[in-house]
Parts: sequence; C-alpha cells; structure tokens
Amino acid sequence: MPKTVAPMIHVPNVRATVEWYQGIGFEVRATGEDDGEMTWAALRFGSGEFMLDEGGKPSSAERREVDLYVTTDAVDDLHQQLKDRVEVVEGLHDTFYGMREFIIRDVNRFWITFGQDVETT
Repeated sequence: MPKTVAPMIHVPNVRATVEWYQGIGFEVRATGEDDGEMTWAALRFGSGEFMLDEGGKPSSAERREVDLYVTTDAVDDLHQQLKDRVEVVEGLHDTFYGMREFIIRDVNRFWITFGQDVETT
C-alpha cells in the first residue's frame, strides 16, 4: 500500500540548490554523487520531503512548472526569519481559504509557499 508521494525537481545545479534550501531550514536526508558531483538529493522539512535531480534548465520565467507548498505551525516566525534573506514573491497575508501564507522564490525561481491554518495562528 502506498505511503507517500515525493516530487522530484530537476535543477541545473543540485549542490547549489541543496545549500540554498539548507540555508532556509530544510534538512538533507540523502544525496547521490557521480565522480564527485552531487547529482541527486532528498530534502525534508518536518515530515514533508522532495527530491532534486540533475538535468534541469535555468529559467527566467515569472513562475516555474512546479511550486512547493509547505505547512508550518509558525508562519509568522518563519516569515520574520526569511524575509530579508530571500526573494519574497508575496508577503505575509491571510487567504480567503483560511490560510496565513507567504511566498518566496528559490535559487532556481521555483515558488515556495509557507502556510499555516488561520485557526492555529
């Protein structure tokens, strides 16, 4: 019986992307290397996980093909920690669907939304 789904995102530089995500609080679960080059990584934030793989193309698009949505129980604190260190796409706000969120852009221009249920803020 299936347990989880973990997206895999193809990026131009796995090592640089891993370092960027570590810098905002993600943990590295595993990596794979080929001739000293990091070619794959699994990252997690709490119980959520996604993977990075080599072969992605650089992009200047406003929004990429994949967004990450990360839930947290401390969205205000997380926003305060990150807002001056990363590119913020949308600042902290409450949504019509009951979440308090902010959106940032990663080193490859993928959007990451951090959200918290308004009832728990």
